[in-house]
Amino acid sequence: MASLRSIRLSLRFVLPLAVALVLLAYAVLPLVGGLTVRWFVRDLDMRSRIIASALNNSLVELVNTGDRERIDAMFLRAIQDERLLAVGFRDENGDLLYKTSTFPASLNRTISASHDLKFERLITLPQGPVHVATWPVESDGKRIGYLILVHDMSFVARRSDETRTYVIVLFAVLGIVVSLITVLVAHLSWRGWMKGVQAMLRGEGIFRPFEQPARSAELQPLVGDLRALLRRLDSERRFADDITLSWNPEALRRLLRQELTGERIIVVSNREPYIHAKAHGITEVQRPASGLVTAVEPVMRACSGIWIAHGSGNADRESVDRHDRVPVPPGHEEYTLRRIWLTKEEEAGYYYGFSNEGLWPLCHIAHVRPIFRNGDWEQYVAINQRFADAVIQEADSEDPVVLVQDYHLALLPAMVRAALPKATIITFWHIPWPNPESFGICPWRTELLEGMLGSTILGFHTPYHCKNFLETVDRYLETRIEHESSTISYHGNLTLVESYPISVQWPSPWGDTLPSVETCRREILASHGLSPDHLVGLGVDRLDYTKGILERLRAVERMLELHPEMIGRFTFIQIAAPSRSALEDYQAFEARVRNLATRINQRFSTGSYQPIVLKVEHHEPEAVNRYYRAADVCMVTSLHDGMNLVAKEYVSAREDERGVLVLSQFTGAAHELHEALIVNPYHIEQTAAALFQALTMPAQEQAERMRSMRALIRDFNVYRWAGRMLLDAARIRRRERLTARLNHGREHGG
Repeated sequence: MASLRSIRLSLRFVLPLAVALVLLAYAVLPLVGGLTVRWFVRDLDMRSRIIASALNNSLVELVNTGDRERIDAMFLRAIQDERLLAVGFRDENGDLLYKTSTFPASLNRTISASHDLKFERLITLPQGPVHVATWPVESDGKRIGYLILVHDMSFVARRSDETRTYVIVLFAVLGIVVSLITVLVAHLSWRGWMKGVQAMLRGEGIFRPFEQPARSAELQPLVGDLRALLRRLDSERRFADDITLSWNPEALRRLLRQELTGERIIVVSNREPYIHAKAHGITEVQRPASGLVTAVEPVMRACSGIWIAHGSGNADRESVDRHDRVPVPPGHEEYTLRRIWLTKEEEAGYYYGFSNEGLWPLCHIAHVRPIFRNGDWEQYVAINQRFADAVIQEADSEDPVVLVQDYHLALLPAMVRAALPKATIITFWHIPWPNPESFGICPWRTELLEGMLGSTILGFHTPYHCKNFLETVDRYLETRIEHESSTISYHGNLTLVESYPISVQWPSPWGDTLPSVETCRREILASHGLSPDHLVGLGVDRLDYTKGILERLRAVERMLELHPEMIGRFTFIQIAAPSRSALEDYQAFEARVRNLATRINQRFSTGSYQPIVLKVEHHEPEAVNRYYRAADVCMVTSLHDGMNLVAKEYVSAREDERGVLVLSQFTGAAHELHEALIVNPYHIEQTAAALFQALTMPAQEQAERMRSMRALIRDFNVYRWAGRMLLDAARIRRRERLTARLNHGREHGG
């Protein structure tokens, strides 16, 4: 079987080579023939000149005396050369006075008598091609006639045939020799490469590149691609296997019991899942508008761990015990919230300054320049250490499982690693990761990368963000990067860099408590004074310049311009939760949003109708879900976003399989929700056209698109997102513990 494979492989080399040589031979033969003729013609021209010069003086004397006998004898001696066929002399009138017996009769009619200069030409006669040279003969400066030299060209044809045969034989021999060499080299290379690939795929020498032979160096790029492909196929297989499972809170708890021996999960984030706020003497519990909270909070409820976060509510201190802890959710306590306190100065430097004036615009391509200050960086380092100290205090073992959330805590993994070397630290970066050139703007890029590489697992939303991170580390740190396994080795720590597309809770937590879709729609329309058949578009965002709110409103305006029949029939409701209002960029952005909404309303309002309803206020998740269920269209037009869970929340809420999602191509969600209407939010006309298409889409098409997206979110929900990270963490923990036992055994055995 191996021999047959080798023969087939050889034929793949030999057959194209043989065909190429045959075609090359056909192309070369006419060229060789033409070159042969030109070479011989030049030779005959030179011979004609020599013969004419030798005969000229004698011929002049004999022509003047009219001695025919001596002229014939001289011509006869000249044609003794086998190549010279005939010689003749004609006068000025064109009469052939003297010629050899071999002079072709048809040639005299071919040659014109009125020549002022000599010439050489090839002429084809009935007996074959000949070379004719005509030379003037002069006596005392007066032309008396022409000497005609005729050479036989038949020998040229014979020589051309011989040359053609030689070329064919040469190419045949060359083809045989090259084919044999190709087959031999291919056979040896195939055997050597197969052995090398098999050895390297078994892991022999993969992590010792400087100790490998030359063949391994040749194969390294190929093996890297093969291992990456196998790894991707294995990942897809594992995900496909998981579809048969029902990923829910109980499945996540079971996973923790089986794979992590019931470990308590420690989540660390800047934003807290519940805020205690006091207004008018009454304390209320609110949930912040945050994609991070939306995704992580259901996981914590399933894992019963502890969540460490910044306490930002004005009644947060009153709600905690003496250890700054409070059980949540209120009335259904399932995990513990540990709050970290910041002064106004610390919050200004760590949160508003370095995190949101520096890292946020740095990672989002939204045309806002990042700002970096020494004071902000110092606060960022100090607060990261404060969070790390809290993690260390809350850890109940030397190897806890820690989930670090987002860009506010990039330094924390290395800080925790320094105190708890055996900890399993999973860092998830919820925003995009820029390319190396963009990240290079940050003055403290090295410190940030070193902090993140304290992680056991570093997660991003998309493979593209993983690729950017690997390239950034390669650019700015001296590390060992294994691209095929997507790992980074730095100072003895190994970090897995992997994509884990985040998702939402399934089924929707509000499905059992909210009214039906029809009821929600009727109530929302009535609350805004709209008729039952009125079309509603919806946007749900924090009031942030990366969310494309201005571009979205301009698209609504353009749609109304192009389709005036929609004026009075369509209203767009924009829910915009206030965000980072202490920053000038956000204050200016809010003013621009309000001014644009006012201008559009002034332009298209009629009576009580307004096309834009802007709601810059906080909405609880239950209220937002009512809007999801009522809206005909949801527009997510982020200019750059890691995932954007609003898109998935809208799909999850539409149990009636109605509604259309208009989704920016610059979101991570666009890589999964292909049935949405994908747009470039910078292209206003394209977004406007998609909005009109959504408003006029037939119900059957809406159902088909929504059904497909809901199936994806059902199978790839937030529990699966967390489960995949925890499974990878469990695998790494087992490997590290096994390695530690083996090392311990070797030390004591030696």
